[in-house]
Formats: sequence, structure tokens, C-alpha cells
Amino acid sequence: MSSYPNPRRSPVNRGRKRALFVFVFVVVSATLVGLILTVQSRASSDEAAGTAPPAAPGNGAAGNGAAEGGEQPAGGPAGGAEPLGASRPQRISIPELGVTSTLEKLNLGADGEMKTPRDPFKAGWYEPGPAPGAMGPAVIAGHVTWNGEPSVFHKLSTLKRGDRIEVAREDGKTAEFTVDKIGQYPKNEFPTVEVYRNLDHAGLRLITCGGEFSESDNRYSDNVVVFASLAGSRA
Repeated sequence: MSSYPNPRRSPVNRGRKRALFVFVFVVVSATLVGLILTVQSRASSDEAAGTAPPAAPGNGAAGNGAAEGGEQPAGGPAGGAEPLGASRPQRISIPELGVTSTLEKLNLGADGEMKTPRDPFKAGWYEPGPAPGAMGPAVIAGHVTWNGEPSVFHKLSTLKRGDRIEVAREDGKTAEFTVDKIGQYPKNEFPTVEVYRNLDHAGLRLITCGGEFSESDNRYSDNVVVFASLAGSRA
């Protein structure tokens, strides 16, 4: 009488089960490794392309005129002005502070941090980012002091919500911004995402140093950041 072996006890079947288990394990492991590599690859590509948020600007200043002032109440965009097209900024004016400065072009240094202006009495525009007035977060940085003397953004922390900032552009237009809030942050807690994240409007961020100045390492403890939004423009 012919019969079929019990499939549960068959050595051949047990071998097939083991083989199937190994095959599934290998496939799942390969899939997980592939996902991890994909995420790492995307992160590396973003950083290489400059889309990853750059670090807070370095100190680069010496002196004792530290900016003061804590974070002000948060608020949404002060104006709903239509964003302008891209055009290189040429000059920034802050009427409330009596500040007017032509703008240097700033990029990232080898350490991955945004460079600071070479001239301590001039502000600088972060060129890889949006132009002031265009959609997104335009960034302008400046020193607070230099060799003990006040620099271009020495009084930046005294700005208040509603104050005006004007940026003259190469296309002949002047983008007019209104301050939304001012914050002061320890350098190791710089709000990178809030400063550089994508926006649904034209924004502006002004950055300088603040807090206590350390003679030993020649740097300030904090960064002061002014957040502003486009309120309009004029020719």
C-alpha cells in the first residue's frame, strides 16, 4: 500500500521550511538596510545641495557691547504682501536704529557654519537662501561689536514688534518688512529650523551675537534673531 509521508515530520519539508525562513529573513534584512541607506543618502544629498538648514553664524566678533533683550511674544506674519521675484539685495536700512548698510554676500564655511561679514560695519546676506522680498526666509547677519566698538547690529535686540526694516534690491524695488518677534538663544540652542525652514510668505531673519562676552574664548554666549515678514514694496 502506497502512502504519503506525514508532511509535518518529513525531513524534506523541514528543510524547505528552514530554507523559506532563511529566504524571508534575508529579504526583510535587505529591505531594512535599503531603507536606512536611502534615508542616509537623501540626508547627505540635501546637505550637499545646501537645502539642509545651515548652522547658526559663528561669533567672529570681539568686544564687550553684548546685545540684550529676551524673546518677545510670538506672532504670525505682520503683512500679507505678495512675494517679489528673486533679486540680489544691495542695502539694508533699519530706521528705528538709524542703521544703513550695503550688503556683503555670505556663504557657508568649511565647518558648515554661515560665514560672518568681513567688514564689521557692514551686514551680509546669506546668498544660498532666498533674496529679501522673495518667497521664503531671507537671512541677513551682522556683528554686534568689533574690538570693543559697536558694530552694524549693535542695537538689534532693541527692535520691537511692528518696527520696520527696508531692503533695497538690484531690481530697483525696496522690500519693506515688519518685525514679528525678537528672540535671544544660547548658541548651542540656536533655532535652526525656525530660522531656515520653508515659508508660505516672504520672511526676513536678522542675526547677530548677544548675551555675555567671554574674553577667554573671544565669543558671545548667545545669538539674537529678529523675525520679520514682508509688508509691502515700493519702486
